Amino acid sequence: MVTESSYEIIMSATATAPHSLSFKVQGMTCASCSGRVERLLAAMPEVVSANVNLATETARVCSLQPLAFEPLARAIEQAGYHAVAPAAAPPPVALLATGGGAAVLLAALFSLPLLLPMLLELAGVHWMLDGRLQCLLATPVQFWLGARFYRAGWAAVKDRSGNMDLLVALGTSAAYGLSVYQLLAARSAMPHLYFEASAVVITLILLGKWLEARAKRQTTSAIRALQALRPETARVQRGTEEVELPIAQVQLDDLVVVRPGERIAVDGIVQQGASHVDEALITGESLPVARSVGQRVTGGAINGEGLLLVQVTAVGAQSTLARIIALVEDAQGAKAPVQRLVDRISAIFVPVVLLLAAVTLAGWLLAGASGEQAVINAVAVLVIACPCALGLATPAAIMAGTGVAARHGILIKDAGALELAHRISSVAFDKTGTLTEGKPALLAIHAIDHDHDGLLRAAAAIQRGSEHALARAVLDAAAARGQDATLVASELSALPGRGVAATVAGQRLLLGSSRLMSEQGVSIQPLQTEAEAHAREGRTIAWLASVAPTPQLLGLLAFGDRIKPQAQAALQALHAMHVETILLTGDNQGSADAVGRELGLTRVIANMLPGDKAAAIKALQQPGACIAMVGDGINDAPALAAADVGIAMGSGTDVAMHAAAITLMRGDPALVAAAISISRLTYRKIRQNLFWAFIYNLVGIPLAALGLLNPMVAGAAMALSSVSVISNALLLRRWRPA
Repeated sequence: MVTESSYEIIMSATATAPHSLSFKVQGMTCASCSGRVERLLAAMPEVVSANVNLATETARVCSLQPLAFEPLARAIEQAGYHAVAPAAAPPPVALLATGGGAAVLLAALFSLPLLLPMLLELAGVHWMLDGRLQCLLATPVQFWLGARFYRAGWAAVKDRSGNMDLLVALGTSAAYGLSVYQLLAARSAMPHLYFEASAVVITLILLGKWLEARAKRQTTSAIRALQALRPETARVQRGTEEVELPIAQVQLDDLVVVRPGERIAVDGIVQQGASHVDEALITGESLPVARSVGQRVTGGAINGEGLLLVQVTAVGAQSTLARIIALVEDAQGAKAPVQRLVDRISAIFVPVVLLLAAVTLAGWLLAGASGEQAVINAVAVLVIACPCALGLATPAAIMAGTGVAARHGILIKDAGALELAHRISSVAFDKTGTLTEGKPALLAIHAIDHDHDGLLRAAAAIQRGSEHALARAVLDAAAARGQDATLVASELSALPGRGVAATVAGQRLLLGSSRLMSEQGVSIQPLQTEAEAHAREGRTIAWLASVAPTPQLLGLLAFGDRIKPQAQAALQALHAMHVETILLTGDNQGSADAVGRELGLTRVIANMLPGDKAAAIKALQQPGACIAMVGDGINDAPALAAADVGIAMGSGTDVAMHAAAITLMRGDPALVAAAISISRLTYRKIRQNLFWAFIYNLVGIPLAALGLLNPMVAGAAMALSSVSVISNALLLRRWRPA
């Protein structure tokens, strides 16, 4: 089970500086824009680092001192963009100014008559709209619906940089201006006009941006699904009355009433009642889990059949759900190492494109082409070269990958961990609490008379009421076998360090260690072979004997840490992925070897101190190897920090999760293979997106320069490239753990 303090540690580990500030930046359209804003913020006084994500339209700045939002916002506004304060909702913006659905529809209505003659010509119908009417239709598209490109492009020019909007503004203005010149200079015959090129290009780009925005909203669906789990009100018990309050007014230690079927509003501890709780959207656990008095429940989970009274332990930003949301947002907004290459390219991309367009114009003129042909080919270069897809390739995949991982109980702290995990070649596991249950269980019963159930029934009668861990294991085993509690022990007497004596069904019995048997004259020789076999596997032995009329051995109970039911399948999944599995444990060699044999681990290293584990991880980190460490305890923290990728079990300690890059919300080792799987798939999507983004420009620009693409085709290709990159990333949402 995950505690809310676990997420406090997780969240504190995500900070790269003592102070950070995150906010929205509106108006960015391509990688050049996000890179420009990032460089601007990084140059601000006291800013240690800045990260701007085009896909999420967010900026995060870190500093050694508290940061004021206003100076940052002013600098961003001067650069031609709009910053939204962290606590504020985005201001309402006119739909027509943002390339929304209404703007696309209007632009299409204006552009369709301009495009109609070309479509009719394909059908053999020759008809041309009057030039003045063409100008009348194209002008509002160019200067009203396309005004955003001029504003953003001019801001880039003032900043001595470039962006997608500058390329679009220059390209469409050239086509529009050439058409106006041709129209005014014409004496008699209908001149060659390119109003349809400028209008249709703007329309297609607006359409692409609208589709892109719709697709980007889907990449953040995981965040919205988590946010939807937040109830707006809670039913608080005040004296003998129940008062429904807004969640913001609920305070620590309040008692919240949760009725059957309701969503739990807060993190807390059950004070009354018992129920099953559905935590699927929080932990990825597919089945409801039992919760009773003294156990924790998480806000956002759905209560099952029982009425619960919950004492509040965390509300608002301190709740588990809020921290998970913040963690996923941080991961989705983070920049993967591979993105650095894209940033370096985008910084010089627009100036290079402008140079190529100028070379295209000059080249065609020198080759003897007409001025209009040279201008149209240069326009095609400007339009097709917009680096939108390049800027979205990596963040779109990161957003989709971290989002779908969170849905299935895998919390990835940053994009670097997600990118690195795809190279994992070996996974080192801690044993206790990671591959095993972490508590003693009754693993074997040997009865002299072969009445194993009778032996267990007598042992359970002796242990009933004891709080010792081995006693709990005996009672759990008896309950699992459906044994009743009709046998009652009397005259109990504890024998410190040895065991316990009691009378059961008129018979005086001893339950304890080999030392107790020896002191009472009970021979353990009949089961000596079995006991030695269990001892070699690191199990604890308890003997049961009767002392009247003569000392006589009745049997033995063997205790050990039971292997988790999912562990074997989890390791088989890793082996199928060609990942080596290693056991690093502080337990004795016999116990470790037994687990290694049962699970088929590649290597077993036992008797490890915490420092030894970290040293063992470093020894495994040979050139070309990527080592992951999976653990849940304080003693695992050094090894988790030393590993290339640390993976902590959410059922473990806060210190372990602090040191790890990935946290598994459930104590299920099968999620290790799932984390590697989603990492590999996400990295594959990043490579696919970058390949197509680069190929699109490498192929498109030369074709446009050679006159093989007209501006309308170039505009359609540019608009659809961004949508295709995001759509490819969205395929990650179909991923499910094996």
